[in-house]
Amino acid sequence: MNMVPRLLAPEEVPFLQDCLCELADYHNQVSLHHRGAYPGRPPAQVLEEFSAAVAAGTSQIAVLEKDRCPIGFVKADLHREAGKLDYLFIQQSFRGQGLGKVLMDWAMGAFRAAGVRRVEVKVVAGNPAIHLYEKYGFQLNAQILWRTETP
Repeated sequence: MNMVPRLLAPEEVPFLQDCLCELADYHNQVSLHHRGAYPGRPPAQVLEEFSAAVAAGTSQIAVLEKDRCPIGFVKADLHREAGKLDYLFIQQSFRGQGLGKVLMDWAMGAFRAAGVRRVEVKVVAGNPAIHLYEKYGFQLNAQILWRTETP
């Protein structure tokens, strides 16, 4: 599938709400230890934060669309020499078609253009997407351990 990512303007960010909800559902399915913990914050709050970061120029978000509907997106946070691949999502029905690579290539280009020299990405334990990141040279640097109190 030949798709080109499109950069989102701050006012277009709410367009991603369904993607965020599907991503939370996916994390709840693949998480080895914290199923049911997603989303950590309400999607509306996350989208407001996304819009503010895009408006401030500290983040860029690119979307892939089919029939003017989002099927995937990537969010790259740009902070001087350090960057963060904050989100990368492809709808389940479009996975396995190379679209994750399309978004990764776009994000890595955005990091290079911004002069970012170090990029981090956090991956939910159990998410097979880690293999995509490893293909781009990402390596395990730390493990974050957390637990949730149960009532």
